[in-house]
Amino acid sequence: MPEGIEAETARSLIERRALGRKIVAVDVPDAWFLKRGLTPRRARRALQGCTTVEARRRGKLILVDTDGPTIGLHLGMSGRILVDDEAAGDPLLYASNKANPKWVRFALRFADGGSLALRDPRRLGAVTLDPDEDRLGPDAFALTPAQLLDAIGSSTAPLKAALMNQGKIAGIGNLLADEILWRAGLDPAREAASLDDTEMRRLHRTIAKVLVELSARGGSHTGDLMAARVPGGLCPKDGTPLIRRTVGGRTTFSCPKHQR
Repeated sequence: MPEGIEAETARSLIERRALGRKIVAVDVPDAWFLKRGLTPRRARRALQGCTTVEARRRGKLILVDTDGPTIGLHLGMSGRILVDDEAAGDPLLYASNKANPKWVRFALRFADGGSLALRDPRRLGAVTLDPDEDRLGPDAFALTPAQLLDAIGSSTAPLKAALMNQGKIAGIGNLLADEILWRAGLDPAREAASLDDTEMRRLHRTIAKVLVELSARGGSHTGDLMAARVPGGLCPKDGTPLIRRTVGGRTTFSCPKHQR
């Protein structure tokens, strides 16, 4: 399921393959996929004739700037970006990668004959124009210690829920949160505000390290904890049976021995 790492991979693909290209057509076979009042007609009127200029990202939100409006692309739970013959995005752990044309929810057709498309089997992604980027917190990849403290330091929410609050920190999803907290030795259900200064510094270092390492490995699903995130799984650090709970509305695996 796409998190900040997968969104960055998709953004990079757009940057490499889809910039400086003129949009001549906009395909919207699934109008439900358009959000914030956007309609197929408005999308076509706003984008046809524009040229793609820059590809950015904030958390899980991919932003494609044109010489007109900015296109906001959200991969949802199973979305992939396709530029011509190359794809990036969801690691496809829980969805198919079949080339089913019915799963293409939105596409830009370029003057040179190529395209940029969003394919989403589970139909949980979204497309917007000129999205409100400020509704998102600072990007997890560039998070400073001060920003982390500001985001969760006074939160009474469970620590995992606080980390996954996209309005506070953008880009950390379920798999990354479990991996980060497992490595940092912190209980996901613990109140976020209960962390002391030492624990907060350790959490910040762990976030940065996990994002770098898992990006190099190829995705949020490549964490050291991933193989053990199953019923009966054992902690890779100390062999203790993991606890499976729902924290912050998401299925959560943690070690009762070293995560406190």
